Amino acid sequence: MAGELAGKTILLVDDDRDILTTMESALDELGPQIVTAGDGDTALELAQEHSPDLVVVDMMLPKRSGFLVMEKLKRGKKRSDPPRMIMITGNQGIRHKAYAESLGVDRYLNKPFRMEKLIDCVKELLA
Repeated sequence: MAGELAGKTILLVDDDRDILTTMESALDELGPQIVTAGDGDTALELAQEHSPDLVVVDMMLPKRSGFLVMEKLKRGKKRSDPPRMIMITGNQGIRHKAYAESLGVDRYLNKPFRMEKLIDCVKELLA
């Protein structure tokens, strides 16, 4: 259903322009405001400026890792407080997933993932 996320803001963070564009195209149909960043420092600046409801962040980023972005955005907040967090990564390590969970990640997706899976996670977290 088009527009079901109207009024929501999503920050997409990945240093791979193709992945950013693909995620943005997939989520755009749902109607949220979408903001994108290619590195961790820019992600934090945009998060402060736009107060996103959800952040989709890659683990490995230039300037500041996805872990450091998540740590800063979730510090002092309950897991259910915005922004909700989805971490995406090509790293298959269990320790990285456990660390992300300790920081408050809501969903952890290994690349490559189907865009339908991302859309389902976004809808669930922003319902």
